[in-house]
Amino acid sequence: MNAAFPAELPDADAKSSRPGLTLLIAAPRGFCAGVDRAIEIVERALDKYGAPVYVRHEIVHNRYVVDGLRAKGAIFVEELDEVPDDAPVVFSAHGVPKAVPAEAERRKLLYVDATCPLVSKVHRQAERQLEKDRHIIFIGHEGHPEVIGTMGQVPEDGMTLVETVEDVARLPFSQDDALSFLTQTTLSVDDTRDIVEALRVRYPKIVGPKAEDICYATSNRQAAVKELAPDSDLVLVIGAPNSSNSLRLVEVAERCGTVSKLIQRADEIDPAWLEGVETVGLTAGASAPEKLVREVVAKLSEWREIDERPVLVTEEKMTFKLPRQLVD
Repeated sequence: MNAAFPAELPDADAKSSRPGLTLLIAAPRGFCAGVDRAIEIVERALDKYGAPVYVRHEIVHNRYVVDGLRAKGAIFVEELDEVPDDAPVVFSAHGVPKAVPAEAERRKLLYVDATCPLVSKVHRQAERQLEKDRHIIFIGHEGHPEVIGTMGQVPEDGMTLVETVEDVARLPFSQDDALSFLTQTTLSVDDTRDIVEALRVRYPKIVGPKAEDICYATSNRQAAVKELAPDSDLVLVIGAPNSSNSLRLVEVAERCGTVSKLIQRADEIDPAWLEGVETVGLTAGASAPEKLVREVVAKLSEWREIDERPVLVTEEKMTFKLPRQLVD
């Protein structure tokens, strides 16, 4: 016993000699109400209908979440023609063009729509603007599933996409044209404000939504990063490279003058990133579960003595109802 006891001391000494690291953890972070709802829809569909349940597009942009649902029996596809006639299908949280549910109904497929209610609100606004014969200027990122879904709510010539202030300057419309604007829900708050201002300057009569389209979760997560980034030497954002809201968090941190890295899992962290770093900010995009946040904290703890400090900007209490066909 005596021989074993001294052998434990170097480990303890090594642990105590590790340099400290202040970890500023954003709050709110991670899952939003729309993502929670979408994941629960797939899980309930699996419980009710049994595996497999098909999901058109990734239910949310997070590989860990998608892999977890796949292990439970979800099959992810890009188009409806990959779904058998007798199988249930779920539409992703990003929303789909009108042609998709129309095709599902034509084929008499059993489908469940997991579109985030805040995205559905933008779809309804698009329909109302079309009814009033207004051409819609849509602020968003080309190719993003939410943009494809929203632009698919109206005829092809009813909506024009802009991504930058420079795009506004190139628009072919006159000040006398009947115009309105809407936005993708996961954009940079600051970038969107600049584009909207450019639209209002160029088209003083343009009609906008009564309330901001950018969702509460996107705004809150960006606000939390703005709070912690100036006090951080490095900001880590947990999220997928195809997640718009996660990419915006990286941009927000960098605009505060802080180096920021997008990671999907803790094993992507390069220890060299921590050289000379005393304070790290940590957040997670709206599709990233809290388990991945704790995984990152555990990884950082292998190298440094961690002092966790929450940075709270607001508390979120939003919840959304599930589709009727999945509620017992």
